[in-house]
Amino acid sequence: MIDLRSDTVTRPTAAMKEAMFSARLGDDVFGDDPTVIALQKQAAKLVGKEAGLFVPSGTMANQLALRAHTRHGDEIIAHAKSHIFNYESAAPAALAGVTVQTVDSDDGSLPIDQVEACIHQTDDPHFAPTKLICMENTHNGAGGCVVPRQNIDDVVSVARGRGLSLHMDGARIFNASVAEGGDLREYTRYFDTVSMCLSKGLGCPIGSLLLGSRSAISVAYRFRKMYGGGMRQAGILAAAGLYALDNNIDRLADDHRRARQLAEAINSLPGLSVDLERVHTNLVYFHLDAAHPLAETQGGTPLLTHRLVDEGVQIVGTHGRYRAVLHLDVDDDGLQQAVDAFGQVMNAA
Repeated sequence: MIDLRSDTVTRPTAAMKEAMFSARLGDDVFGDDPTVIALQKQAAKLVGKEAGLFVPSGTMANQLALRAHTRHGDEIIAHAKSHIFNYESAAPAALAGVTVQTVDSDDGSLPIDQVEACIHQTDDPHFAPTKLICMENTHNGAGGCVVPRQNIDDVVSVARGRGLSLHMDGARIFNASVAEGGDLREYTRYFDTVSMCLSKGLGCPIGSLLLGSRSAISVAYRFRKMYGGGMRQAGILAAAGLYALDNNIDRLADDHRRARQLAEAINSLPGLSVDLERVHTNLVYFHLDAAHPLAETQGGTPLLTHRLVDEGVQIVGTHGRYRAVLHLDVDDDGLQQAVDAFGQVMNAA
């Protein structure tokens, strides 16, 4: 089965497992696990920050950032299709006690005119005070787009001019830097905090990081404990992260190449369409014509999904919009199997 549901489905390689098996361990809640400490330092250095915090998930990393920058009753600004707003179980409201003002665009950028219109800095008690602007790069909801560098610079300028904090949801930030061929720090240097996921394109079984100033990470450290994210001999997981940072970043270019090949193949099939200009990295979003017979559902799942499973390929999607994700566990042979499956299903419909 070729699993294209997400890059979270990757499994540790033999070499990564060996690194985990041989990791030096301590107790991370006490702050003395040497492998966790090494991972936090290495990741912080990569993005030019003072400190890092190893956490179980990207959602926790993002929510800890919100706690570090805001207090209950504050307001943040984020993209309408952002992960923080849509896919973290209403945690900004439930955990951080903040409200979210959203702006929208097709490419994951934050239009400056919309951002400025959302900022509340007034003594009028009717409004929640704006404290934080969140960006996401690459932007999942926008199809895996790399957010334009100029827009990042513009948002940073507005935030600094208004005294607002900045957080980067960098779950796939390595995909962005590899796709653009730039220095990772160029995408993160002006953000007060950055989250990065190890269990997506980098192939780790578990784990994300929150990176920022020592003071921000100190606050996040306390709330990590509050949220149940304190782990003990976490070095066995952190070792996978160290291996990934050393070995699995540059190879993301292979995922991007295969995603482009799959996107072009899908786009050539009757009834399917891909906005090829939006295929920047390893995510391929595509549409199925609403009138197509495979758009009908079976048990609540589109027939297209069922037919692909019959051919040995798993994807996700509904309401005509679907996603296929290329990753570490899909090589060129797996890609060809996926291309053949799509062709078989669509040409037989």
